[in-house]
Amino acid sequence: MKKLISIALIFVFSTLAAGQSNPDAPITVTFLHVNDVYQFMPVEGGKKGGLARLQTLRKQVLAENPNVIFTLGGDTLSPSVETRTYKGAQMIDAWNAIGLDYSVFGNHEFDLKTPEILERIKESKFQWLGANIYDTKAGKNFADTPDFVIREFEGVKIGIVGVILPEAKETSSMDDSLTVIDYCLVANLIVSRLRMVEKVDAVVGLTHLFMAQDKKLAGCADFDLILGGHEHTLLQSSANGTPIFKMTADAREMGKFNLNFDRKTKRLLGMDWVIIPVTEEIPDAPEFSAVVDKYKDLLEELAVKVGETAVTLDALSLSNRQKETNIGNFIADSYRSAAEADIGFVNGGSIRADLIYNPGVLTKRDVISILPFNNPIVKIEITGAVLREVLEHGVARSAEDNEPGRFPQVSGMSFKFDASRPAGSRVTEILVGGNPVDKSNSYTLATSDFLVTRGGDGYTMFAKGKVLIDASKAKKDSEVFEAAIRSAPKGIAPKVEGRIVREN
Repeated sequence: MKKLISIALIFVFSTLAAGQSNPDAPITVTFLHVNDVYQFMPVEGGKKGGLARLQTLRKQVLAENPNVIFTLGGDTLSPSVETRTYKGAQMIDAWNAIGLDYSVFGNHEFDLKTPEILERIKESKFQWLGANIYDTKAGKNFADTPDFVIREFEGVKIGIVGVILPEAKETSSMDDSLTVIDYCLVANLIVSRLRMVEKVDAVVGLTHLFMAQDKKLAGCADFDLILGGHEHTLLQSSANGTPIFKMTADAREMGKFNLNFDRKTKRLLGMDWVIIPVTEEIPDAPEFSAVVDKYKDLLEELAVKVGETAVTLDALSLSNRQKETNIGNFIADSYRSAAEADIGFVNGGSIRADLIYNPGVLTKRDVISILPFNNPIVKIEITGAVLREVLEHGVARSAEDNEPGRFPQVSGMSFKFDASRPAGSRVTEILVGGNPVDKSNSYTLATSDFLVTRGGDGYTMFAKGKVLIDASKAKKDSEVFEAAIRSAPKGIAPKVEGRIVREN
């Protein structure tokens, strides 16, 4: 695979070089794309990702073709380990250093408070996009974000439009004054203007949507290419003749897309693309060391050992948003134990590391990478009827989305569900403490305050419960998790136990 990709890159670079000396050759504009990048250092033990390697790749591409646009599909300021301390400033420093051109807002940018986001935007040397985020208080786009940008290369005009998913409001801490407008309506209006008024030669969508929403978007407006984010999986698809691409999280790959235009008419002739694995074989750009040095002290603090795991831990986003996992069980157990509750409940989207952890040492970075939000773990009392509502909501998108963040990981209980049934009637069995749930009985439950007081991930039904331990008296999620790891001197060894059964 690596040899094939290398050959493909050599071919593309050779073609570009030949084109530059041929007056009749197409004009090529290259898009470089990554998405959902939460840290600037490499991941998976240094084997994959790393923005210093992206900088090397960008320089290589620029050496062959100066017509380059570098894009990010959202989610970078949060959640991450370093953001707890630096509120996303570390990522702005990193993107500025390597030459990012445009980023769409991701839903998790809005985990930060609005003044913090605005400060990060001021520090950015690149342009943020998000045409469907509206500030109702100011009566304009959030942070004066433009509806679109137009880039021109050798007479070729390319319009770029950024949109964010409608669920951003419920999956972040977005201010009440901000609203997310229908992305299809917004895109249709803007792309129509770009085509008919601005007379662009191509339109590229920079999105932070689910793939199903990207496909819908391709039917709402005349895009030539959609570069997305939000899912943490390498995805490629098309709809209505529009190609759609997403990379894996944390820059494990970089997408390279060459848009080829007729030199005389400026008509888009076609597109060539290659997915470049970002591995340890790619050298770091030496100039990126200044960013690493700036944050060196914190990086060293995060390397401190807190415990060990005796088994492989599945902290992949795809796993924790689809099925029972051993890390999900362990975290839910730690919540339940810390709050002395009947049930521990974790929304899968709060488990963020998106890694497989092999048996061995667990560091402070590992703990915070898995649970970076620093949410208080509150204790509430709910009826069995509300518990059923909670679980139905938790699996309501299990057939519709690849990675629904609302998917539950549980402790002290088990349930079965059938995703082929209509949403709202998918849960077929609920046991608490081994006994069938009684809709009139009361049960205590430990979970994130984000779900309880803010209705995060759409869990508004938690508001029906009685709060027994509120946020002001609660322990934080990563503190509870770390304490549970430290309490197992021989290493933690969670396993999948059949707490969640998908029947279809």
